[in-house]
Amino acid sequence: MAHIDSIGAGLYSDLSIAVKATPFTQTELAALDTKDEFDPLFATAIPAATGTPADGTFIRIDNIREFPAIGTPPNIVNVPIYGSKTSRQIQGQSDAPSMELTLNFVASDWDRLGTLGKLVGDGNQYVFRFTLMNSEPTGTGATKYASTSAGLGTVKNSVWYFIGKVEALQVTPQLTDANQATLTLAIQSDMYGAFTVAGASGS
Repeated sequence: MAHIDSIGAGLYSDLSIAVKATPFTQTELAALDTKDEFDPLFATAIPAATGTPADGTFIRIDNIREFPAIGTPPNIVNVPIYGSKTSRQIQGQSDAPSMELTLNFVASDWDRLGTLGKLVGDGNQYVFRFTLMNSEPTGTGATKYASTSAGLGTVKNSVWYFIGKVEALQVTPQLTDANQATLTLAIQSDMYGAFTVAGASGS
C-alpha cells in the first residue's frame, strides 16, 4: 500500500508501543534502524490493562485527542557574515524533542497494576510506532493494526518509528467535558521514517 496521496484529516492516526515479556536490552535497541527490523515488533495488539507482553506484541494508546508535530525539530543558527547585509543560516544540531499527547482519560487503561500503566516512569526504553492514516484499517482482531499487509497494509499510511520512554501521565479533571490527561514521552533516538506498510497488492 502506498503513502497517503490526497488531502485529508488524519482521523485514524495511531500511536503504539512495542512490549515484550522482558524489557528491550541496549543491544537489541541499537540494532534497530530499518523498517524490516521494526515491523516484526508490531505483530499482535494486546489490551492496555490486561494484556500479556510477548515477542511481537504491542499496545495501542487509545483516546488521543491531540498529537504533537512528528519528526525532528529544526535548529537554525544565524551566522553573521562580514560585509554582508544579512546573516547566513545553517542547520545546527537539534535537541531531542519530548512528545506530549492529550488524551481522553480512561482510568482502567492506565491502572498502575495494568500492562500499560506499569510503563509510566519505569525508566525502560520502548519502541514506538506512529502511523498517519486518513482511513481505518479493514483487518480484524488483534492484527488489525499490525505492521503487516493484512493490518496497516489495508489502507494508505505513513509510519514513523522511534525509541523512547513513557515519562509521565498527568490527569486534568474536567467538570464540563471528558476528563483529560497529558502523556509525556521522552524520545531517545532519531525518527525513522516515513515508511509505509506494503499491502497485499503492493500498490
